[in-house]
Amino acid sequence: METNTPLENKNNVSSQGTALQRCVNDELQRYFEMLDGQAPHDLHRMVMQQVESALIDYVMDECRGNQSKASAWLGISRGTLRSKLADYSSN
Repeated sequence: METNTPLENKNNVSSQGTALQRCVNDELQRYFEMLDGQAPHDLHRMVMQQVESALIDYVMDECRGNQSKASAWLGISRGTLRSKLADYSSN
């Protein structure tokens, strides 16, 4: 039975999935290459925060800053959106 390293696993799935999944896979491959064999720390939190921040920024731009419209597009309450905007603006 063969076992694959994270980079070998990436090569097996790089052509599968959606364009967004392939983009995330490509970025994770770069991240693991930069780690140069070191173990990642808190990877889920890091990836989710970066993706959510980019998503919110993009939707806010598309909605021309209208938080009510953006929250509807995102499927979250306006209060949650405002909280996330405050969190990401302080980082």
